[in-house]
Amino acid sequence: MKIYSLYRSQTLALSLQEAWEFFSSPYNLNTITPDFFNITITSKVPERIYSGLMISYSMRAIAGIPMAWLSEISHCDEPKRFVYEQRIGPFKFWSHEVCLTEQDNGIAMEDIVFYAMPLGWFGSALNTLLIADRLEQIFNVRRDYLETRWGLKPAHNSLSDNS
Repeated sequence: MKIYSLYRSQTLALSLQEAWEFFSSPYNLNTITPDFFNITITSKVPERIYSGLMISYSMRAIAGIPMAWLSEISHCDEPKRFVYEQRIGPFKFWSHEVCLTEQDNGIAMEDIVFYAMPLGWFGSALNTLLIADRLEQIFNVRRDYLETRWGLKPAHNSLSDNS
């Protein structure tokens, strides 16, 4: 099984608490993703996330086809980091960690994603032909939105095949 990763780091001109409130809220996902993604939260979500919280979504990531996604907040260290992992969805494995680190000029925000495709060689080919570019597009929209809103500066970006 091939493991892929995506890493993004950005500096944001806002406080650690403001960053936590924005990034830990599932209700902000549509704000920082492309329009084609069209995320709808289909479960009840409390004001504050916590380890073990399950959140269900409907999204249209590819060709407008609706798909279900169930994620779990597997780790939550407020206000510094949280990890959500796919429990049901299109990937064989998906883990997305958001880390927030206080700095003199605001915060550093890191996205650390690991994922694996289903369907063996076909899934690998699909990743090469479509999925990796889609993920880059999603995280580019996120970066651009945040840059406009909080004057961030990208520090390091990479998408890699860790097989």
